[in-house]
Amino acid sequence: MNLQDVSLFLVITETRSLTQAASRLNISPMAVSRRLASLEQELGTRLMQRTTRSVSLTQEGMEFMPYARALLDAEAGARALFSPSTQGAAGLLRITAPSGFGRRNILPLVPQLLSDNPALSIDLQLSEDVVDIVGKGIDVAIRIAPLKDSTLIARKITDNPRVICASPAYLQAYGKPQCLDDLTRHHCLRLSSVPQWIFERDNDPFRVGVEGRFISDNVEGVRELCIQGLGIAQLTRWDVIKEIREGTLVELALADAWSQALSIWAVLPTTRYLPLRVNTFIEKLKSSLSS
Repeated sequence: MNLQDVSLFLVITETRSLTQAASRLNISPMAVSRRLASLEQELGTRLMQRTTRSVSLTQEGMEFMPYARALLDAEAGARALFSPSTQGAAGLLRITAPSGFGRRNILPLVPQLLSDNPALSIDLQLSEDVVDIVGKGIDVAIRIAPLKDSTLIARKITDNPRVICASPAYLQAYGKPQCLDDLTRHHCLRLSSVPQWIFERDNDPFRVGVEGRFISDNVEGVRELCIQGLGIAQLTRWDVIKEIREGTLVELALADAWSQALSIWAVLPTTRYLPLRVNTFIEKLKSSLSS
């Protein structure tokens, strides 16, 4: 397989245009079309639908994307293996992660990752949206919500259960809730993405409606108001572990319900020819959280 044609295919997926791909590669649109057709003929399938204005991936094209990137990563890795000027992980590492977790637990790792790997670049996208990592060309997605059935590969990083917590000042003023019914008498700070609080009983999750005067789509906002004593919050442990260790927040336990067991996952488009940069990042994150 001609790797230059594979690279051209990926450029077309990024630009969504044969003309723009030709401009980026400094070749003619006719040459782009001819080389794409050659790759499709070699694979025996149509990778893209063409119109006069744009191109779009077929299902086969979507399935080929992670393999195309793996082929180019494998070639780059082989070249780097014998290059005295290359040390450590190399290439562009594309990561997506929830914003609150990413700011607190991934951004602090970036300086050391770049320092240890001079040929590495990082594109970090922080968003609460579940991104199509194949279509967007993402190398690894960090996800905390329960995983749905998928063709993607997931590696567990660490446990991350939901916890309820409050500041010492709030608990002194309003007391500790002892059971689920007590929550109705407390001010609850809620994430808009979690309209009901989630607990477990006999390993089965269930939802409980709570009331409060503050709702936000932002973990940092809920955590900050919780620290200031405005109410009780339910977040994941890694959202508040620093504050619990410092004593500015107190983790609470209820007699008739348990925290929902969640985990932090690294979700990958494929494990075939997994680039060194992806493994390097995952191991760095694991090490950081375990310490």
